[in-house]
Amino acid sequence: MKNYFDIKDKVALVTGASSGLGWQIAQAFASQGAKMALFARREDRLEENAKILKDEYGCEVIYAVTDVSDVDNIAESVQKVMDAYGRIDILVNAAGIGNNLMVVDQPKENWDSIININLSSVYYMCKAVGEIMIKQNYGKIINIGSIHSRVIFPGGGISAYSSAKGGVMNLTKDLAVEWAQYNITVNAIGPAVFATELTEDSIALDGFMDLIKAYCPAGRLGEPGELDGIAIYLASDASSYCTGQLICIDGGWTAI
Repeated sequence: MKNYFDIKDKVALVTGASSGLGWQIAQAFASQGAKMALFARREDRLEENAKILKDEYGCEVIYAVTDVSDVDNIAESVQKVMDAYGRIDILVNAAGIGNNLMVVDQPKENWDSIININLSSVYYMCKAVGEIMIKQNYGKIINIGSIHSRVIFPGGGISAYSSAKGGVMNLTKDLAVEWAQYNITVNAIGPAVFATELTEDSIALDGFMDLIKAYCPAGRLGEPGELDGIAIYLASDASSYCTGQLICIDGGWTAI
């Protein structure tokens, strides 16, 4: 029987691969036989994660210490992947930061940092890798958006984060339209709240889990592995006619 979700030997580049959703997706791809390239800022975590992928999944893996807010650094790291593999088939933009600040309490540098990491870096990663995929006439780009690409937390407090993630949704649509002619699909995943380093402070706040139970029909956080299926689908040729979409994995949150 044909495996419609086959990504074996595809070259997958994942940003934010030191922890969180990026690391979860990197493991999912490695488990399916992809060749991996891990980007993040923390070299110790990249080295550790690369060893895990080699030991547990037997996959080929390289890593590059990368600040995705630095365009020159992006170019250097992407070239390292090309030198190692000669192509890039899959790009996952999972690097991200967040905060919980009302607009009147938010310093300029905080806004700038979140927009740079959560939105501008996605643009520059897509640009750098998109040029390669256009030459290949093939590519699968997966951007990590959020349910907050569409909806806001009750009471607000995430203006920079939601603005960036809304931008990711529309950037995804624009690139999908521009690059469909080159056999490149560009989609986004919109997770609800998953327990990661990015969300641990919020989850620890008094009343946070009450909010989750009130607004998420499933009544719980997302669990490790619950993005694996959609990520593999979007990375594989099973999604060849799916492009420009934000697919929310949210326990029903955005259905309300």
